[in-house]
Amino acid sequence: MKRLPHLARLAGLALTLSTTPVLAQSDVTLERLTFADGAGPAVEGGVWYPQDVAAGTALPLVVISHGNGGSWSGHAATAEALARAGFMVAALTHTGDNYRDQSRATDVAERPRQLKVLIDHMVSTWKGPAVVDADRIGAFGFSSGGFTVLVAAGGRPDLARVLEHCQANPGFYDCRLVAEQPPAAGALQSPWVNDARIRAVVAAAPALGYTFGQDGLAAVTQPVQLWRAGADRVLPHPFYAQAVHDSLPTPPEYHVVEAAGHFDFMPPCSPQLASAAPFICQPTPGLDRAVFQDDFNRQVVAFFIRTLAQK
Repeated sequence: MKRLPHLARLAGLALTLSTTPVLAQSDVTLERLTFADGAGPAVEGGVWYPQDVAAGTALPLVVISHGNGGSWSGHAATAEALARAGFMVAALTHTGDNYRDQSRATDVAERPRQLKVLIDHMVSTWKGPAVVDADRIGAFGFSSGGFTVLVAAGGRPDLARVLEHCQANPGFYDCRLVAEQPPAAGALQSPWVNDARIRAVVAAAPALGYTFGQDGLAAVTQPVQLWRAGADRVLPHPFYAQAVHDSLPTPPEYHVVEAAGHFDFMPPCSPQLASAAPFICQPTPGLDRAVFQDDFNRQVVAFFIRTLAQK
């Protein structure tokens, strides 16, 4: 069996070699974040908000869930765009599925639970010049993060479908990941953690879309902006984003970018990263990733303004 490109290592290189500074641009403040997660290890993350926000201002919150092997900073450009538009944005590094540690990469039930812990922290514990308006919370996720935010918003996937799917498609990325790292005993029956505070969702190239079905997404009645990359070779059509589209009870705002590949939903790579991690950075023929990212971020910001900025 051909081994997978090690996304955890590649994402670690992305974090190390990225030209994006740790501090955000001058009109946005970025604070590093660490919060407790019960008896487990502390979780790291970051919080972006407008630099000139007045003390005590209640801001809508958008939480971000990264893809397999990623980190809290992987969608910094999207977070900065949202902060400039008046949002507070909080992102976490998922324990056990990040660039340093892949030990729980197939324990996907942990991801929405961790996202809820992040929201709890931001609503009840985080101290900053602004506060979270708990009535205006949205969630953004890419790839495994797209699956995460759909579950957190009310989704109930049936992971037994993974077995049948992977028998038919053993070469798909998620199936090779499961084959290389089988889920722990009982993981297929893990309880799903939903968070009713999430009022709007953006899911870009969501993983495991075929595990939901109409019953599994029946409770996801919030506005959803859904993105599919037409040239996605990691999560190919029609099993992922299209399966989510077909199962949502209300049609989402659906964007199909025919020229885009899977990783075009991430910011452009620096020259160093492009040399070290071509799997993530290889240009997609016919698409300028920087131009697409600008438009993608505008569309994400506009969606959350429509759905969250006003009560």
